[in-house]
Amino acid sequence: MRTDETTTWTEVDTASESDPLRDEIGSILRHLGEDPAREGLIQTPQRVADSLRFLTAGYHQDVDKVLNGALYSVAYDEMVIVKDIEIFSLCEHHLLPFFGRCHIAYVPTNKVVGLSKLPRLVDVFARRLQVQERLTNQIAETIMDKINPQGVGVVIEAKHLCMVMRGVEKQNCVAVTAAMLGVFRDSQQTREEFLSLVRGR
Repeated sequence: MRTDETTTWTEVDTASESDPLRDEIGSILRHLGEDPAREGLIQTPQRVADSLRFLTAGYHQDVDKVLNGALYSVAYDEMVIVKDIEIFSLCEHHLLPFFGRCHIAYVPTNKVVGLSKLPRLVDVFARRLQVQERLTNQIAETIMDKINPQGVGVVIEAKHLCMVMRGVEKQNCVAVTAAMLGVFRDSQQTREEFLSLVRGR
């Protein structure tokens, strides 16, 4: 077995180990009317199983380990924004991807977090079966809990392939969700400053 250093997904050595997920993918292909034994599909069940493990690696990640003590005492009480964080996730209703950008802002109390930790935190929750609304709340609530800032704002803009490839088949629909906690909920000025900076990208 090989474990990637930056994720928790594991590729299974098909020669030496059984893989129930791979076998289930092969069964799905047969139910679709395909032959998993034909040349183009021989390795597909294992590739799909490995891909799904990677895309859902967030179930096996610990937020505290991701933040890894990267909280620093800094005399700073203005807004910190990290925007245009790319997100890729799987819709829990159809197992189809949705993807877009996440914008995060917080106003520190006594500590700031290492900037690279916010995109990593986004991936912890994005790499699960998700709905966009829950994903937005999970990111905001975790930052509020772990960093204890004066407030947090999170906005996600995403396209959902379950709306683009099937269903209503609308190619340009973008879903926008927001979570505002602390001063971002209580202060219209703080909220509008965040939203104007996001729009100004």
